[in-house]
Amino acid sequence: MKKAFAWLEGKGIEYTFHDYKKLGAPADNVKAWVKQAGWDKVLNTRGKTFRDLPAARQQGLNDAKAAALMVEFPSAIKRPVIETGKGLVLGFDAGEYQAKLG
Repeated sequence: MKKAFAWLEGKGIEYTFHDYKKLGAPADNVKAWVKQAGWDKVLNTRGKTFRDLPAARQQGLNDAKAAALMVEFPSAIKRPVIETGKGLVLGFDAGEYQAKLG
């Protein structure tokens, strides 16, 4: 998150920050992100929150199950999620930020 904030601020790009780890992730937003990018891109399967889930919760995921999991456990969502007119930007990648947010 720090790298993303620094990049955006360095480029003078205004943004609105929603801390979904603290405030939750609205189900409609999560479903839209999954529809746009795929649950496997939005869900952070490498993070502690996901790894700590029972194996039964980790297996057999599809769009609906993964979205419900991310609403229940917002910390399992890849960060940051940036919604732009050119699509979603997930995580931090300076090249992708330049291309989509430039």
